[in-house]
Amino acid sequence: MTCYEELKARGLIAQVTNEEEISKMINEGKAVFYIGFDPTADSLHVGHFMALCLMKRLQMAGNRPIALIGGGTGMIGDPSGRTDMRSMMTEETICHNCDCFKKQMERFIEFGDGKAMMINNADWLMKLNYIEVLRDVGACFSVNNMLRAECYKQRMEKGLSFLEFNYMIMQSYDFYYLFQNYGCNMQFGGDDQWSNMLGGTELIRRKLGKDAHAMTITLLLNSEGKKMGKTAKGAVWLDPNKTSPYEFYQYWRNVGDGDVLKCLRMLTFLPLEQIDEMDKWEGSQLNTAKEILAFELTKLVHGEEEAVKAQEAAKALFVGGGDMSNVPATQISADDLIDGSIGVLDLMVKCKLAPSKKEARRLVEQGGVEVNGEKVDAATVSYTAADLSGDGLMVKKGKKVYHRAHM
Repeated sequence: MTCYEELKARGLIAQVTNEEEISKMINEGKAVFYIGFDPTADSLHVGHFMALCLMKRLQMAGNRPIALIGGGTGMIGDPSGRTDMRSMMTEETICHNCDCFKKQMERFIEFGDGKAMMINNADWLMKLNYIEVLRDVGACFSVNNMLRAECYKQRMEKGLSFLEFNYMIMQSYDFYYLFQNYGCNMQFGGDDQWSNMLGGTELIRRKLGKDAHAMTITLLLNSEGKKMGKTAKGAVWLDPNKTSPYEFYQYWRNVGDGDVLKCLRMLTFLPLEQIDEMDKWEGSQLNTAKEILAFELTKLVHGEEEAVKAQEAAKALFVGGGDMSNVPATQISADDLIDGSIGVLDLMVKCKLAPSKKEARRLVEQGGVEVNGEKVDAATVSYTAADLSGDGLMVKKGKKVYHRAHM
């Protein structure tokens, strides 16, 4: 099976502009492709997972990835998939976020001479002259066509600023610039980016002629991938300081039955033949498939040692006999105690099981909190230093979130 055939078999390809030529370039290792990342946070999240895995797969096949950081476009804000205007970021914040991204990306792709590149589009977008952009780039775009793009349609009712309206032109210019200066001949993105991507391909054609080779391709579930990163408590981050390896493992362990095989195909590097065998699994066997998924993805992001620890912690909590020391834990200090004890609401906030005492109270009153196997029946319950000594307290939120509090 060729590289491109495998991408299709794994369900990663949705639309292409020229499948015959694109598949040929990918299979021969001649694609220099870019995927854009908006530096809106100081960590990537699981919504970026599919793009990172795709970059790794293509690099393994001899192709060259460009991780394009939107330091320039991030100053504007992408209206795609949004119903409100994105807040502005400072240059300092964008630079910090870019540095964090690269450290996380290095677990997936190899940077260096002749290998993957990380490029910030602020390097050229911030230097552009407005009049030159209007004459040389703006003249290639039809306002009527732009307004028909889905990314603009959904914002028109609530108001689309002129600032955001320029995003398509800036993203299209990125591809044009990368094509000319870095030999970039292919771009990947989510289905919500399709109009912007076609704009880049068209700009190259208009500026450089019909013979210019520039290909576009979209990932089938990139928009769903963004949803993957959202839970009730926020995003599932790749940074272990934001989402612990155990929490990361549990996130994937708890995917829906209908999604587990899809995630195994798209996000892991297990052979398709092995995954196809799992397609026959039913009932409790699906839990085994989820454990495989959780372990493989935790290993990919955090390393095998952390994946083993997370697996052991899950085993200790849900099966018994595992290593309890790997369960997420928070140390309570004497300064956290008032008159020798700590209330359950303060305890939950301290353990980051609730963002506020108000939310902790709601969870307790709804019967969603247990401590050492007993349901907490009042928000006034408190625990002493003696309760927190030794193994401490095992706090359970909801059905599946466990946390150990100790002194």
